[in-house]
Amino acid sequence: MNARRLRASLRGWGGVGAMALACVTALVLALMLPDSARGDGSTGVGGPGLARGTQARAEDCTDPQNQSLAPSGADGTTIDAIKNRKDRRLIVGVDQNSYHWGYRDPNNPKAGGDLEGFDIDLVHAIAKDILGDENAVQFRAIPTSQRIPAIQSGQVDMVVRTMTITCDRLQQVAFSAPYFKTGQQVLAPVSSGITGYDKSLAGKRICSAAKSTANDRLTADRKTGKPAPSSVVLPPVPNQLDCLVRLQLGEADAVVTDGALAASQAAQDPTVELKGDTFTTEYYGVAMKRGAEDLVRRVNHVLADYRKDGWRQSYDKWLAPTLGPDSPSEDPPPAVYGRTA
Repeated sequence: MNARRLRASLRGWGGVGAMALACVTALVLALMLPDSARGDGSTGVGGPGLARGTQARAEDCTDPQNQSLAPSGADGTTIDAIKNRKDRRLIVGVDQNSYHWGYRDPNNPKAGGDLEGFDIDLVHAIAKDILGDENAVQFRAIPTSQRIPAIQSGQVDMVVRTMTITCDRLQQVAFSAPYFKTGQQVLAPVSSGITGYDKSLAGKRICSAAKSTANDRLTADRKTGKPAPSSVVLPPVPNQLDCLVRLQLGEADAVVTDGALAASQAAQDPTVELKGDTFTTEYYGVAMKRGAEDLVRRVNHVLADYRKDGWRQSYDKWLAPTLGPDSPSEDPPPAVYGRTA
């Protein structure tokens, strides 16, 4: 593709071009994590000797959003390890490319721009409760496909990155109670003629991110000829934003992703829009290492207060302008705690 076509495809894209370049940065940061955070049992949550616990079996999981532990403000082995670090900060895996969720504003006068967005506000609330300082956070930008490996290896204490709670994921990591409700939706060019997750996708190339619930749904539906027998599910990309770049470059015809994320992308680029309604119901949770029960309970304790004081302000600032009035996401989901251990 020549330079003229690339420039034309990105014209009027606002800050997305800069954010697309950040995708590469995110991957580099994920691969260059310092040894001190890799979980040796003394500085992270990934080492031996920390809290152990049992997780619900897959056959027992019918409502994944109802599989967390009751809240508690008490410290425990995992939290003590965090507090006893030489660098006394919470290590959190986040996105730096999702507009109004976790991103660096290229127009921020501060060099490089601070990470900001709905997920970032929640991270600051958690850090303030655990460490007494909302800025006691070491952010690690990780690709969508590396969220679970980063937790399991101890590279991060938790992931706050638009991560849907599912039964399969509950066999690999622990989750907080849900903090946001959304669903899968189609994003496509305004003039495409695509109407949603339906037969209008016949012959269309569909993009999704690796290890995402969107890709899981597309993979499962292809076995039954959905959404259309002739639709083409492209190889998944590492980051969700990569799909938007492919769409802009004409390498994909549609994107399937969380509706809340798609709405933020549509707000950046007037040439694309949401097509049809959401066709799933999903809930985001804070993901942590299995066995870190004190940390899970503490995050749920933070969320209990945050739903009352903090959630609405953050939603109105970051998401209400893009999701619009009467959005099914406009209220925090109720907290339910189905696990006892």
